[in-house]
This record gives sequence, structure tokens and C-alpha cells, in this order.
Amino acid sequence: MSKNDMAGKQDQVVEHGVHNYSAEEEWVKPENPLLLERLEWFKDQKLGLMMHWGPYSQLGIVESWALSDKDAEWSRDGIDWDVDAEELKRQYFGLNRTFNPVRFQPELWADLAAENGFKYLNFTTKHHDGFCMWDTRTTDYRITGPDCPFHTHKHADICKRLFDAFRARGLGISAYFSKADWHTPYYWAPGMERGTFTARGPSYDPQDCPWLWEKFVRFTHEQIMELMTRYGRIDILWLDAGWVCAQNGQDIRLGEVVEKARSIQPWLLTADRTVGGPYENIITPEQTLPERPLNVPWESCITMGTSFSFRYEDQYKSVRQLIHLLIEIVAKGGNLALNIGPQPDGRLPETAISRMKGMGEWLKAYGEAIYGTRACAPYSAGNCHFTKKGDVTYAFYLYKEGDEIVPEELHIPIRGDFGKVGLVDGRDGLEHRRTDNGIAVRMPEEQRQGQTPIAHVFRLQ
Repeated sequence: MSKNDMAGKQDQVVEHGVHNYSAEEEWVKPENPLLLERLEWFKDQKLGLMMHWGPYSQLGIVESWALSDKDAEWSRDGIDWDVDAEELKRQYFGLNRTFNPVRFQPELWADLAAENGFKYLNFTTKHHDGFCMWDTRTTDYRITGPDCPFHTHKHADICKRLFDAFRARGLGISAYFSKADWHTPYYWAPGMERGTFTARGPSYDPQDCPWLWEKFVRFTHEQIMELMTRYGRIDILWLDAGWVCAQNGQDIRLGEVVEKARSIQPWLLTADRTVGGPYENIITPEQTLPERPLNVPWESCITMGTSFSFRYEDQYKSVRQLIHLLIEIVAKGGNLALNIGPQPDGRLPETAISRMKGMGEWLKAYGEAIYGTRACAPYSAGNCHFTKKGDVTYAFYLYKEGDEIVPEELHIPIRGDFGKVGLVDGRDGLEHRRTDNGIAVRMPEEQRQGQTPIAHVFRLQ
């Protein structure tokens, strides 16, 4: 991920607007009927579990970005010990020698996700730092490498264990893969024109060193094909590092390797994020909700806490905030990829588990109005949001606080000839009347007692 997860500075407000994602107009509709079918599958899922995890979790700092001198101003805010840039890089790249998550329980993670309404996993197989969470043959800088103490553990091939566990519970698999690699000498090559100064791109101009760039391209293709051939069914290849693209002089011939992967896994969707074009099947806003509905497949990746990677004593969004995020995203036609950073010992933070269970409890009652739905005008209006499934319209009336007064009559700003209004988790046939710009629903007395709900969810027919 990127600069939006500035350690220690971001509050829990998710931005609205256009930030860090491709314009809707840049989306290219696939011609392949199977890919179109899979995009409809994706739009049905609504809630994914995203995970950034690697050796960096030991320090509780932002993943990868502190390695880039160019990004030092924001990415090193969490570096509070006395260390210069070059020593910091040595310390960071040496974290593989102490990464030993012996309390890792892939089946427990999969159970938590499946039981609490998550429909797919988006896992970081490799971030920009180049550390591979699978048993790659391309580098020793991997979870199964001889320098990593975890390499003798029964769950050492973390990607395999996680993908198998989540797949066994019926969840989809989205493999996050960074196209940049700041560890391989094929990308950050020593002794090149930029010296020790590091930035997001390669340490050389690919046009000046085509032989070296070709080594990087082949290295990248081999890693992607390992994931596509040795790790079972992959539903989505989620590609980060959008600066690695042909229009930026960093052509990795992505189409070549994607089509090769699709010859084996023809259903494979790709998210070549922020690049646009035929391989960005899914647009991926980051820490952001679009101001208006998007009429293309999209997924907001948003942190449960303040950071994509694990942070000690992080502050987590409440269940109410998380459900409200999910509702607004779904009402605007998208999915929520909710990110949790696992701890360095292999466990999920207890607060994160509590939040997952809280979301699951709500979704068990109201999931009918979330999963498999599509956007429905007027989408979002004030504290009301709308979805649709078949001939049923769902209206969500959100309460920001748990002590709000539920009025005797709720106004729902949607036009239509609805003969029947009911609560998804309760009484059907509620008394209602038409108004100039919607309908007014009289609330049963039992709905006005006790703690204010996260939302009232209405079924309109």
C-alpha cells in the first residue's frame, strides 16, 4: 500500500473523493464471457479480508516504504530509534533472520473469516521489499529461506497454508503481488547511477540497461507463474506498484504473463491497480470511498486500524464504523477489502478478532441486504443507503451513535410504488405513507427501546 497509512498520523476518518485509483473511464470491459461472469461473482462477494504481513511486522512500522529515501518524509515517521538511512535499510532487510511466527494458525484465521461474513482473502504474497511469503525458487529472501528461522515449521509455506485453509472453507483467493521488488539486484541494482539513494523505481534506466531489465522481467514472470501453478485455484491476481508499467518506461510485459496464467487458470481476474487498461479488471480505491457510485467492478481497501501492517497498540475502528463503511461501499456498487495486520508471532490481534466477530453477528442478521445485491438509485442520501436484489429494494437507515433517539417515524428518501415495507430482522407490514420525496415509516415501539442499532434495515417491495 502507500503513503495513506502514515504511521501515527492518520485518524479514523476515511476520505471521500478521488484518491489513488483509476478513473472509471479508464476501465476496459473484458471481451471474454468467462471473465465477465467472474466479475459478476466478484460483485456478489462484498466483503474480503486483506492482510499485509511479513518480517516488517516485528518493528510495527509501515511495510516496505521506509526503504525508499524518496519517501522518507512520510514513511519514516515511525522510526524513533537512532539510526541513519543506510543502517535502517540493513536492519530492515535483515528482519528475515528473526521472523518466526510460530503461533500462526491458518485454519483459525480461515474459520474466523468464514464464520463472520468474509467471502475472500487478499493476502500479500510479496510487498515492495521483495520478501516472499511462499516457497519460491527465485530467491532465498523468502519465508522458507535458510536464513529464516520459520523455514523448518510445518506451516512454513505460508501462502500455501493460507490459500488451502481459506479455499477449503469456500472462500475466494486474491493474491496480492508487488510488481516492484526492492531486494532483487535486478531492480535496485548496486553501483548504478543513483548510488545508494533509493526511490520507488529501479536504480537505473531500463532503456539504458535492457539486459538487466530483461532479467527483472523474467524474474517477475517466474514468480507470478509459481503462484499460478503451484498454489491451487487463484481467483484474483492483485497487482500493486502501479508505477511499474509500460507508460512509465517499466514494461514488464504484463499481458504476456497474465495470458500465460489464464491458459492454466482461465477464470483469473487481474487488478493492475492505478494503471488502467485491459488488466485492471477491478478498480481499487485505497483508504477511500468514492463520492458517487462507480459503474465498474471496484473494491475499497481500507484498514481496520490506522495501518496496513501491524502496529503495536493500534487504534481500531468500531464495529459500528466498520458496518457503516461496508454499507456505503456496497450501496455505491463496490466491495470492502478490510485490512488486518497480523502480529509478528503469527496471531491476529485480539481487538481485530473482536471486531470481526461483531461484524459477523450483524451480517448474520442483515446479510440478505448486502451479499449479491447491486447498486440502486438514489444509492446514498444523508444517513440512508440503498441496495437491490431482484424485485426487492433494501434501505439502510444509519445511526452514528449508540445513544441516538429512534424517531416515531423514519423518513426514507426513495421514490417508488412500494406496497409492502418490513424490517429485515423483524416485523413485516410496517405502517407507512408516501411523501413528496420518499416514504415515511412508523417504527414499532420495540424498535425504539434500548441501545440504538447500528442501522435499521428495511425491505421494500
